[in-house]
Amino acid sequence: MHSHLFAQSSPGTAGALLMAVLIGARAAAPASAEYPERLIRLIVPQAPGSATDVLARILAAQLEAKIGQSIVVENRPGGALTTGLSFTAKSEPDGYTIAMGPIGALAITRHMVKKLPYDIERDFQPIALATRGQMLLAVTPTLPVRSVQELIAYAKAKPGTLVYASSSAGSPGHVGAELFKSMTGIDMAHVPYRGGSTAITDLMSGQVHVMLESLSSIAPFAQSGDVRPLAVSGRHRSAAFPDLPTIDEAGVPGFEVTTWNGVIAPAGIARPIIDKLNAAINRAVRTPAFEERLAALGQEAAGGTPEDFAEAIRRDSAKWLGVIRRSGLTLD
Repeated sequence: MHSHLFAQSSPGTAGALLMAVLIGARAAAPASAEYPERLIRLIVPQAPGSATDVLARILAAQLEAKIGQSIVVENRPGGALTTGLSFTAKSEPDGYTIAMGPIGALAITRHMVKKLPYDIERDFQPIALATRGQMLLAVTPTLPVRSVQELIAYAKAKPGTLVYASSSAGSPGHVGAELFKSMTGIDMAHVPYRGGSTAITDLMSGQVHVMLESLSSIAPFAQSGDVRPLAVSGRHRSAAFPDLPTIDEAGVPGFEVTTWNGVIAPAGIARPIIDKLNAAINRAVRTPAFEERLAALGQEAAGGTPEDFAEAIRRDSAKWLGVIRRSGLTLD
């Protein structure tokens, strides 16, 4: 068809037609072919200095070299993590606005907020898991307990007197402590804070007695002796605390609370862009610099496919829905 048109046209017209065809072809080419051409925003739905924010900045530093563009970390905290994720969901699905998706937002608080401003499965595209971690069960040094079993015995001997802190209502530490309560039959009152650092300060001083907190936040205080570590919450011991048992080992069979953080994007993003981002994240999390920084925080590099991340969201969402329903927890 085109050759016929060109054959019937003068050289000047043919040149103009050829240029038009080439311009049209370029315009019709998927935007992902040149991705990324400009700066990428990485939205963090939590405050600066939070565990997710720290991980985001470590990831961004390594990801820039792998994706070939600058990445700016933008904090949008508030609304039980919904503010930052709502902004992400409404952004253009072009790969230039991506977000950290922590387990708290994608698998926990979704069951505690009556009306989310988005649907997690419909409005987001999982890109890749970046990190996996576990939590540390710690007590104030003034409490006369040095093991998980001693904590359980103390709580049963003095029901209702212990107070546990969490970094926020709906955090992994909150629902994890509720799971611990239900599996051990103890009673503790909950005091939610606005961030882990204030809660840890009050744990150190004895204002609160117990905390289940992300290793990435509390590890330095446990190592210094400012809080007393009892056990870790995962399936295996932590390299950061090899002498500490897991809570399961310490006499609460089947107890497991793990955390993760991944990268998500608005739904509708083109598959070539998903694949490019996923490949870059997988390379970034395997760099020695990334793994060393994570190890110091008691975290592990993750990675994997978008489908692996989607499955982690589904699995942990179902687990925490059960805990939240049994405990009657709500954020409204």
